[in-house]
Amino acid sequence: MKAFMDKDFLLQTDVAKELYHNHAAKMPIFDYHCHINPQEIAEDKEYENITQLWLYGDHYKWRGMRTNGVAEKYCTGNASDWEKFEKWAETVPHTLRNPLFHWTHLELKKFFEIDKVLSPATAKEIWEECNAKLQTPEYSCRGIIKMANVHTICTTDDPVDSLEYHRAIKADGFETAVLPAWRPDKAMAVENATTYNAYLSELEEAANININSFSGLMEALDDRHEFFHLNGCRLSDHGVETILAEDYTEAEIEKIFIKVRKGGALTKEEVVKFKSCMLYEFGIMDHSRGWTQQFHIGALRNNNTRLFKKLGADVGFDSIGDFDIARPLSRLLDRLDMENKLSKTILYNLNPRDNELIATMIGNFQDGSVPGKMQFGSGWWFLDQKDGMEKQMQALSNLGLLSRFVGMLTDSRSYLSYTRHEYFRRTLCNLLGNDVENGEIPYDMELLGSMVENICFNNAKAYFNF
Repeated sequence: MKAFMDKDFLLQTDVAKELYHNHAAKMPIFDYHCHINPQEIAEDKEYENITQLWLYGDHYKWRGMRTNGVAEKYCTGNASDWEKFEKWAETVPHTLRNPLFHWTHLELKKFFEIDKVLSPATAKEIWEECNAKLQTPEYSCRGIIKMANVHTICTTDDPVDSLEYHRAIKADGFETAVLPAWRPDKAMAVENATTYNAYLSELEEAANININSFSGLMEALDDRHEFFHLNGCRLSDHGVETILAEDYTEAEIEKIFIKVRKGGALTKEEVVKFKSCMLYEFGIMDHSRGWTQQFHIGALRNNNTRLFKKLGADVGFDSIGDFDIARPLSRLLDRLDMENKLSKTILYNLNPRDNELIATMIGNFQDGSVPGKMQFGSGWWFLDQKDGMEKQMQALSNLGLLSRFVGMLTDSRSYLSYTRHEYFRRTLCNLLGNDVENGEIPYDMELLGSMVENICFNNAKAYFNF
């Protein structure tokens, strides 16, 4: 019987251990998609206690707590930080076989050198030990980033964002590159005319351009796109239920835009046409400046209407959706490719049924210009656990080139989530180690070691070329 989470955690063979300890573990982290707040890095925020660092904004933990019968006041409510931590400690023993159990103890071990299992019995001592360390300079926001050996961070930013904190971080000479990533979802969210027009007012102010026509909208967005580019952005991201690629005419889009600009409610068909146009135009914009585009596909969001109205979005009431994605995704990529304007692209699916779909789709548009130009993104959200990551890598291995994969990301709002990279790296090394053990691939440590190092860091560094 192995000890829980020892140095060979998840590593089942000697080859896996060799690959992880001699190759994967030493590589820096290239975290090319996350949701951390750049203001905290710019100000080098210090945390009063572990709850502020660990539980604020973490909807993964909130879902687990709610499932364990914990009242909302201990998740997003006004309970004290100690009370929230205490309720999380009560929940953790019930998360056995859920990735939360692994993530929790990886984070305690990696950043606080705590090997104890978190439970009601250990809660007070772990609370005190973590909080004592958080009072030292090494545990500031930037200190934690350095501790995790993070090379690059790409945040998620709206076109109207000022990027002032990114500029401040750069001016400070912080060793880790912190770059913006363009997330223009609100610029195509025409379902609610009131909300959309309020957003366009912000966009007008940011771009200093009047938006009275669709061409005015595109001019304002291109102005902000250039602004992001000048501030180091080379990466866009779209969070969509599915890709939309319906036929439309310029006259139709102008008519739709004027209608919503006047506060009119659009039909479902009009919404689909407008968003189809916007996704294409964003693709053209990205290609014009040599960016990489990302598509996160398949989340069914805000399922609990009562709690959405009370708490808002991104607090743990989203799930996997079952949308049709193959044909519209093919149409959008094909249209851009036919015009020689298809950027490097990363596709993430949230429904595991779509693994092979995505793995084969990317092969349709590899053109030999860049190794792994089209990428099957890492296991995302509900799939960024051992089983989900293994299935993603198996599909990519069977239908593409795992060796060209740009690897893991945190997709997180927590600075302790860099252990997700360790979790991924251990899983990758174990996958390859088992193949060697089974005689399916050769025991060639030069070949395997370089492959692991590339997937962990080198591929991403070369692919994004920041």
